[in-house]
Amino acid sequence: MGKKNYTTEQIIVKLREIEVLCSQGKTISEAARQSEITEQTYYRWRKEYGGMNTSDATRLRGLEKENARLKKIVAELSLDISILKDVNSKNF
Repeated sequence: MGKKNYTTEQIIVKLREIEVLCSQGKTISEAARQSEITEQTYYRWRKEYGGMNTSDATRLRGLEKENARLKKIVAELSLDISILKDVNSKNF
């Protein structure tokens, strides 16, 4: 079975699917196998995305993008400040 990348929304749908199968009497390993993922992947996803719904996931993705953008801005400003301090410290 090849590796497939799932979106956050797809992961949440798979987790809900497995919960439904487990409530119907299947074991977690059987439900995970039927959803075409491994049991280890199920537990990893449940740890990260358990209790989320799709709107939470989209909000989380937006916040992660915003955080990455802000970190980039801070890094650029820190570099600019460092260059300016270096230039100001030299005697001309």
